Amino acid sequence: MVMQNQRKTYGDTLIELGKQNDRIVVLEADLGKSTMTFLFEQEFPDRHFEMGIAEANMVSFAAGLSLTGKIPFVNSFAVFSSGRTFDQIRQSVALGKLNVKIMGSSAGLSDFGDGATHQSVEDIAIMRALPNMTVIAPCDSIETKKAIKAITEYDGPVYVRLCRNDLPNIYPEDNEFVIGKPVVMREGKDITIFAMGAMVYEALVAADKLNEEGISAKVVNVSTLKPFDEEAIKKLSEGVKGIVTVEEHAEIGGLGSAVTYALRGIGTPIETISIGDKFGQSAENYRELLEHYGLTADNIIRKVKGLYK
Repeated sequence: MVMQNQRKTYGDTLIELGKQNDRIVVLEADLGKSTMTFLFEQEFPDRHFEMGIAEANMVSFAAGLSLTGKIPFVNSFAVFSSGRTFDQIRQSVALGKLNVKIMGSSAGLSDFGDGATHQSVEDIAIMRALPNMTVIAPCDSIETKKAIKAITEYDGPVYVRLCRNDLPNIYPEDNEFVIGKPVVMREGKDITIFAMGAMVYEALVAADKLNEEGISAKVVNVSTLKPFDEEAIKKLSEGVKGIVTVEEHAEIGGLGSAVTYALRGIGTPIETISIGDKFGQSAENYRELLEHYGLTADNIIRKVKGLYK
């Protein structure tokens, strides 16, 4: 199993795309060595803008750059790039449908050491609520690279959520990334598990263990949270005994909310696994937090068995 870091992949992909397209510019909020945009700065110093700890101003600056034909990538920790900048994103970027790419680095609980103030557990809800915004949470480095290439070609505002820690590569190398399309990672007929981001791997581990016990679980990677393909979600839920959603996000406004709304009225039992209606907290490591909030393969198995019975 190959482990890679989404942030490093993102930085390398920016350089690759920057060589192909001189319209790409990068804006940073004094976190370049964490978001990995320092790699782009080394390669293209005249197309990198260090804005300091002033995220709101950074988004306004990016909006202006987009109006000149540039493709600005705005970078900070997810909690800051989605929260501290909300007014500027809403009023300038989303309302104007401007071609600004907002990168949420160290998302979810992945900044385990800094605690609740630096952990974005509500960023997807915030960004999904904005008209004209596209919201993406890749599951690994392979999908990250493909997603960054796809959003560069897409004309409009996009929010992308990236994990701080190394993740196993699980996305099929031969799959093209299509904005808005859920991807079946594992076929199954008894239960459908919808997952996003780092939770896709946990869902796959759970599905393998469930299969050994005679329960066939389909695993679907829902990396695009908006636009949300309700018809695809309905089709992927047909004929199963139950549905489980798994997300490293608050219970309100994320994947669970989107899936349950899409499946309203179908009558199939649904269980959601999330951080709950809570903030994060600090811990010794990332895994400790995932276990504390039940974001594990073992908890997915428990939920599936409950539905299966």
